[in-house]
Amino acid sequence: MRQFARNTTLLIGLLLAGIARAEIVVVVNANNPVSSFSHRELVDLYMGRNLHFPDGSLILRLDQTPESAVRNEFYNKLVNKSVAEVNAYWAKLLFTGRATPPQTMGDTQAILSAVQSNHNAIGYIDSKDLTDGVKVVGRVN
Repeated sequence: MRQFARNTTLLIGLLLAGIARAEIVVVVNANNPVSSFSHRELVDLYMGRNLHFPDGSLILRLDQTPESAVRNEFYNKLVNKSVAEVNAYWAKLLFTGRATPPQTMGDTQAILSAVQSNHNAIGYIDSKDLTDGVKVVGRVN
């Protein structure tokens, strides 16, 4: 009986942990013709290796603030790096002049507003914050 109670408690804990985890979605303006990005394409975009949409237009990449839990989870899932490691990566590229990091925005609402008003913007948010005016083009899980 004790073993059953322990296993049940463990199972409930695992289920709740799964429910509590955020799903990070990558969004663009609802009128943007892009329908999806692969995980590899998102890595290339957010690590500065590709700065253009398939039609050749320049992408405005948007980042959450460095203290944001969404940013931490995004980079952990995208490139298996902490925000500090990603910042170190960008510091190295900035020093050599090879690339610039995504533009940091104030919060999720700022990202949503920028994406809704700029056809070439791309950002990432927690899926629970999705609104009209943006389109999901990728998931980072």
